[in-house]
Amino acid sequence: MSQEPTASDKKRYTFICSKGTLDGAYPSLVLALNARRLGHEVYLFYTFMGINVVRKGYMAKLKFHPPGFLGAIPGMSSLATSMMEKQIEEANIPSIEELFEMAQLEGVKIIGCKMTMDMMKIPETDLIEGVSIMNAEQYLKLAETSAINMFT
Repeated sequence: MSQEPTASDKKRYTFICSKGTLDGAYPSLVLALNARRLGHEVYLFYTFMGINVVRKGYMAKLKFHPPGFLGAIPGMSSLATSMMEKQIEEANIPSIEELFEMAQLEGVKIIGCKMTMDMMKIPETDLIEGVSIMNAEQYLKLAETSAINMFT
């Protein structure tokens, strides 16, 4: 059994979310929140379609898109999303909105990708309160000082 980390074990972790789907948003939030609860400094970077997770009014609309040919069947995303949401609820897992609020309250730093916002013409005012903006160079400087930098 491993020991709990001490103050001297604190590290910086960065997680990148590039998918604006339920299965894209959950892993980064769960990992970030748990890393923060272990006492680490944590950053969540939302880029490409992941930027939609941090746009006002979009979080509640996230869907699950089955891979392969199943995802191409009309109505399958809605059905798969309903099934996944039911499983999430039955397992007593918090919703994306609840996890995101917990992460913010517990000190996870949330970052939107400047290039993605420019490319998609998303004004900063469209983002959830508390989201900061970084360009790729700024993010890379942060990531190179991190113990873990992970795409989820």
